[in-house]
Amino acid sequence: QVQLVESGGGTVQAGGSLRLSCAASGRTFNNYHMGWFRQAPGKEREIVAAISWNGVSTYYTGSVKGRFTISRGNARNTVSVYLQMNSLKVEDTAVYYCAADLEAMLASPDYWGRGTQVTVSP
Repeated sequence: QVQLVESGGGTVQAGGSLRLSCAASGRTFNNYHMGWFRQAPGKEREIVAAISWNGVSTYYTGSVKGRFTISRGNARNTVSVYLQMNSLKVEDTAVYYCAADLEAMLASPDYWGRGTQVTVSP
């Protein structure tokens, strides 16, 4: 059974940090591009960051550049993806989703996690 399971969400004050983790299992994800999306209340889901299957290429949406860092670990049966979030802002509040895409850098993900809530208080 394919699963993408996120963890690490929570509530933090503005300026603080959180580290999100995603564990992908149930098939071989070593050759999948991985990344994070987020959806704030009343807004559309948007891509936050992506990392290529080999970790060489990364992408960040403009509002998180310099504050967020994506990384991954390719193990034999599980791929883990991390999102280190520093200098958090109130506007970073959203549900964060892990995603996996075989063909492109999260242009059309094949698999999604269920999400983890990140709340940044003033």
